[in-house]
Amino acid sequence: MRWRLLPRSNFGQTVLLIGCLLLINQLVSYVSVAVYVIKPSTQQINQLLARQVELVFRDLQLDLDTLTPLDALREKLAEGQYMEAFSIPQARAEGLDEATYYRILSDQMSEYLGGDAEVRIAGGEQYQIWIRPPQAPQIWLRVPLSGFDESKINPLTIYLMVIGALSVLGGWWFARLQSRPLRRLQRAALQVSRGRFPKALPLSGSAEVVEVTKAFNQMARSMAELEADRNLLLAGVSHDLRTPLTRIRLSTEMMSKEDAFLKEGIEADIDDMNAIIDQFIAFIRGHQDEAMQVQSVDELLHDVAQQEEVRGQEIELALGNTPGIKLQPVAIKRVITNLVENGLRYGNGWLRLSSGVERGWVWFKIEDNGAGIPLDRLDELFQPFKQGDIARGGAGSGLGLAIVKRIVDGHGGEIHVANRPRGGLEAKVRLPSDGGE
Repeated sequence: MRWRLLPRSNFGQTVLLIGCLLLINQLVSYVSVAVYVIKPSTQQINQLLARQVELVFRDLQLDLDTLTPLDALREKLAEGQYMEAFSIPQARAEGLDEATYYRILSDQMSEYLGGDAEVRIAGGEQYQIWIRPPQAPQIWLRVPLSGFDESKINPLTIYLMVIGALSVLGGWWFARLQSRPLRRLQRAALQVSRGRFPKALPLSGSAEVVEVTKAFNQMARSMAELEADRNLLLAGVSHDLRTPLTRIRLSTEMMSKEDAFLKEGIEADIDDMNAIIDQFIAFIRGHQDEAMQVQSVDELLHDVAQQEEVRGQEIELALGNTPGIKLQPVAIKRVITNLVENGLRYGNGWLRLSSGVERGWVWFKIEDNGAGIPLDRLDELFQPFKQGDIARGGAGSGLGLAIVKRIVDGHGGEIHVANRPRGGLEAKVRLPSDGGE
């Protein structure tokens, strides 16, 4: 479970790795500076203060067992104006209780002065060091440090912030530079999967990415050539098939009235063969050349419903006022028409078209009241030349729903078919609201 929290993209993993390295670097830098720079400087300052305290008491020639007169000590300290003496109540009134106790500094001061000493540090407009010397435990000495201003940012903090910011920006730029060719490759691969062949991608990035890009460009170029050859072959085959069909149709026009029943059968077969050829061409070519336009699915559903009503077929509409999205209008209209024809062919006269909006998707649904399809045959319904013959007959070439699937996939959408609880079949198509970009 915890591994799911880690980023899966190359960009995220690179940023995480660089972030962890930066964090370790910052910690090591801080500890190194604290141990080898700050600590010796603090010890040196503490030692200098201990010497000053020791000199003050030595000049006063005070015995360690004798109480120091506070007034005499203040008079001595007034000469240098760098240290002040307070009794315990006076020290508390001056802010002793707000000062922070430092055990390490107290231990060092005790060692330097040869007795039990205590060191506290108070912040504010300027740092103040409070010292309780072992020579006079009832007195607190205060030493102001005018060179240390708490309101200013510590140079170490500035250093760490600048280095951290530059490192983060550099790491982000490096990760973005590495992931950009991969994102470009991903978008191009998605276009190829939808039957669109982009221009050759520029060779940039690491050596491994450049090699992958070269291989992808070669693959895309080969697939584009294969697609062109297939279209040329299909155009030739369709032309060669339509030519004899046209001759056969012309020949039927010369048939006598006694053979009218034969003429009608031949013409029906010719129409079926032309329709099958059209479906083959539509399946192979699709609608790759059609430009994307912003249009509402409701408009296309309404147009198809009107066309069927003109033919005498009533269709129930339950449109959800969907917004306009990027799509290929002719292609999506073909999807709706194929699904409507499928519902009318295998239903029992009732058909409903509905639409709506989901999070990130616009959907429409075609429902009929036919016999439905066995559950074990739903998965193969959109495969070429699969018709679900057991439940829904066997008319057509078996490419209608395969064409629907290819168009929907080309838009980055989804199509799901299921049996209705009250009988019949429903086909739901979802299209991305961003146009599948």
